[in-house]
Amino acid sequence: MGTYRITGSRATEIAADIESAVATGDLAPGGPLPPMRALATELGVNPNTVAAAYRALRERGVISTDGRRGSRILPRPATTAREAIAVEITDGVRDLAGGSPDPALLPALAPAFARAAARADARPVLYGAPGVHPGLAAAADAALRADGVPAGPLAVTSGALDAIERILTARLRPGDAVAVEDPGWGSLLDLVPALGLRAVPVAVDDEGPAPEAVADALRDGARALIVTARAQNPTGAAVSSARAERLREILAEYPATLVVEDDHGHGIVDLPLHSLAGATAHWALVRSGAKALGPDLRVAHFTGDPTTVDRVSGRQRLGPGWVSHLLQEVVGELMGAATGAAASYGARRDALVVELAARGVPARGRSGMNVWVPVPEETSAVSRLLRAGYAVAPGARFRIDAPPGVRLTVSGLAPREIPAVAEAVAEAVRPPAARRHG
Repeated sequence: MGTYRITGSRATEIAADIESAVATGDLAPGGPLPPMRALATELGVNPNTVAAAYRALRERGVISTDGRRGSRILPRPATTAREAIAVEITDGVRDLAGGSPDPALLPALAPAFARAAARADARPVLYGAPGVHPGLAAAADAALRADGVPAGPLAVTSGALDAIERILTARLRPGDAVAVEDPGWGSLLDLVPALGLRAVPVAVDDEGPAPEAVADALRDGARALIVTARAQNPTGAAVSSARAERLREILAEYPATLVVEDDHGHGIVDLPLHSLAGATAHWALVRSGAKALGPDLRVAHFTGDPTTVDRVSGRQRLGPGWVSHLLQEVVGELMGAATGAAASYGARRDALVVELAARGVPARGRSGMNVWVPVPEETSAVSRLLRAGYAVAPGARFRIDAPPGVRLTVSGLAPREIPAVAEAVAEAVRPPAARRHG
């Protein structure tokens, strides 16, 4: 706590004061908060008032409470996004950190938008229209059925993270535990505590979440499991047939678990989908067009058990109402567009992994557009690569308990660049003595 004195006489005032102090740095992330009774005595208020303030802060993803261990500010409060953990990319530095798709592999949008706009001019979408455009519904349903996903209702959201947030809030309460991949998608690792939920890290290998870690998390009370089906960010893991079967066996013992699958790799991965859909009573599979069609379209769709989809759709009607049918129509038309992205990303990713292995550097990258490189220490590796002219993403953006690493996005790499990148990475992770002696 240092010298900072918490103030306030009502729960809202106490919570606002603590949240403001966290935002300004007066209260440090990871630091302890006073016991509720002690703070109540200091402020001259009822202990229930402090308890209400702490509860509000927990639900907003600012603090955590752990019984007799007390309350602490989260190591990474919801106000501090992991995206802030980055390096400054100056002129002459090659950006391998961004995670964006290759613009050359995105389909042309202008013709599809012109056709959709012409149809909208002739027949505008008015209040009372269904939430899902028929064209997108048909394209999405055909793709899901082709991948063996059970038939179910469909909903459309403003991106994958929006879908996952709505699904979690439809099924869980603040304080519930959620099993998440570690390392995993940084935005998701931020979202879970921001919703007042507790993230339980689950180790990931090339075939997906480790079964033993999943079993441990569910045994310890996790009420939800979030899995990346393919192109896992940052490791490139993809759930194999054998792994899916084993996870289904584990989930059969916890049938009330909410299972959320993120299949953002649809359209940029040539590995088959091995879905967990239907393994429990409550499930959802989310697909986004961000990587295959372009991040700015902000359209995702998901299917799931009828109750979960209905809850999300009902709540959505009370907020934004629906996602623009113009955008939905464009996405539905472009979903089947063949751009060669899967083969291109696969070739670049595999080439980098091979070049790194030839230099004695193990790396992971089974699918998608990223390669994960374990490193002894992230800060020095990132700094050395920056001096060599390459910006990479620090692993801290994606980790809870997992060992350190760095993420390289291959989407912008030309084949001729890959050997030089591998050499720079090898030099950056080489022990100091080995660097001195060449």
